Amino acid sequence: MTHTADPTGPVHPAGTARPAADPSPSVPFSRIKVRTGALVFCGDEVALIRRDRPASALYTLPGGNVEDGEDFTAALHRELAEELALDAGLAEGGDLMWIVDQRVTRPGPTAPPRKLHLLYRFHITPAVRSGLAAHEADELPDGTHDIGVIEWIDYREAASLPLFPPVGPALAALPDPRAAVPDAALPPVTDRNHTWI
Repeated sequence: MTHTADPTGPVHPAGTARPAADPSPSVPFSRIKVRTGALVFCGDEVALIRRDRPASALYTLPGGNVEDGEDFTAALHRELAEELALDAGLAEGGDLMWIVDQRVTRPGPTAPPRKLHLLYRFHITPAVRSGLAAHEADELPDGTHDIGVIEWIDYREAASLPLFPPVGPALAALPDPRAAVPDAALPPVTDRNHTWI
């Protein structure tokens, strides 16, 4: 096999296309973002953030996007501190529980990225829970804030909630909050099985 030298990048087999230097932001799913999220359990209850929308409410797991150059664990700990006021050092666990691959069209001026949700599991005591935040403020591009309410919900009720990423059925199916999961990869979230709210 012959190779051609590319002064701007790695060596490629002859006749193959060179990868684009920067994926076009106008092509859906040509960029990849990583979001770390947490299932924070206190007994049988899990922390969810409820955001009220004009037609309904939307629940999300605490977490957020990994910043450029940021380690996944550092991003997760930062998000837990920002959203729940939780010092991850006071929680037990931190193991990767699920991965969700999101390729969903959404409204907005830019094409949606492909997003990988890395979801980690933690357990806290009632004493730690008593010191956590009751609300979370998510800053919007215009500088205003979208206020979310932290709700503690029995994990077995998650299947009936509008939860994103849609882990509700998998969460509700756990025999208990510490149960092992047979496969970390949950089904992908696409336009075929999810509509953006």
